[in-house]
Amino acid sequence: MTTPTPPAADLPAPADLPAPTDPPAPTAPAPDPTAPSTRALRVLALCGFLLLAGCLVLTAVLGLVDAVEGDGVGGGLLTAGLWALALGAAAGTAALAVPRRALVAAQYALAFAAPVLAALD
Repeated sequence: MTTPTPPAADLPAPADLPAPTDPPAPTAPAPDPTAPSTRALRVLALCGFLLLAGCLVLTAVLGLVDAVEGDGVGGGLLTAGLWALALGAAAGTAALAVPRRALVAAQYALAFAAPVLAALD
């Protein structure tokens, strides 16, 4: 038993079919025109290593001055300053691998925090 096919006049024309209602494809947000490029962030991270080296020398000098003039024992804030330098170096290394503005800012903030912590000791 075969099913009869309707005549061509009964089928809707392609123009009579409703248009598909697919949602528009999501678009990526426009890049910020004032954001620094990845190359600029990597250069800032490399300059941050020079700053870290200078802050290491200053922190060591402050620690030695405290050891000579004080009781001869480094306090907890000196240790915190040295840890800040180590974390700053880690943030700088991460900023070289994956350039992000927050990582470079953390590198600089930790570099400046180390001598301040050593001076407070």
